[in-house]
Amino acid sequence: MILVSASRLTARKGWLGCSDFFRIAKRQPLAFVGGAILALLVIQALAAPLYAGDPFDMVPLKRLQPPSAALWFGSDNLGRDVFARTAFGAQISLLVGLVCSIGVVLGGLLIGVVAGYSRTFDNVFMRIMDGLMAIPTMLLAIALVSLTRPGVGILIIAITVPQIPGVARLVRSVVLSVRERPYVEAAICGGARLPKVLWRHVLPSTIPPLIVQSAYISASAILTEAGLSFLGAGVPPEIPSWGNMISSSRLYLPIAPWTVFAPGLYLAVLVLAVNLVGDGLREVLDPRSQRRR
Repeated sequence: MILVSASRLTARKGWLGCSDFFRIAKRQPLAFVGGAILALLVIQALAAPLYAGDPFDMVPLKRLQPPSAALWFGSDNLGRDVFARTAFGAQISLLVGLVCSIGVVLGGLLIGVVAGYSRTFDNVFMRIMDGLMAIPTMLLAIALVSLTRPGVGILIIAITVPQIPGVARLVRSVVLSVRERPYVEAAICGGARLPKVLWRHVLPSTIPPLIVQSAYISASAILTEAGLSFLGAGVPPEIPSWGNMISSSRLYLPIAPWTVFAPGLYLAVLVLAVNLVGDGLREVLDPRSQRRR
């Protein structure tokens, strides 16, 4: 499993030093490419106000204009610059992916550690998690979003909550394995308090699988946000997001395919890059893959 790889990786030069970075890039070229693409998309999203035009500016005389030197990705049905809206839409996707992955990891870590180490809370928490996992993620997210006004905040909550049970079960399985190990029992017999045992001996074993899982959670959150926005249950229509852009332009696909192609391509490339990074982290942090080599 991925329980001792973190100590192997950090015992030499800290978390991913220069030598580790080049070694990973040589061993996992696809992960390196995915990381480079992800870095470029992040830089482009953060710098969008500096180089992209106004994503809300409507010019009716330029409706459904094809790509040109003035309009790189053309214009939509309201005369808005598709390139500017695509660039600003990356901010929404990256924000949702990052915040959701952090929220899911923190929530799943807390529940998983408590459930894995305390038999009293195990049955209670796991039955609640089983109930949440029985509901489709998209359906639960739509239900949560429909209870309040659409917004980025409530959208993040709606995407985060359904994904916590999977991480909680992952952490619980790691904790159940670690708590039976001799060094944990020795620490308890030596008089170490429970918080110290959890902090020094149990939590470090959960970090490597959580790092890998966070990448896949981020990719799933980005896709879910786009799906909810496409269905009209995501961010408000006036906010530029890739799901909103695809939804509002689908009727014009036969005559203006560029209005759908640009946000769809960016969405696919971003999710692919995040998944490639996740696969690379899994290969690096999983000792079984190292033994196969």
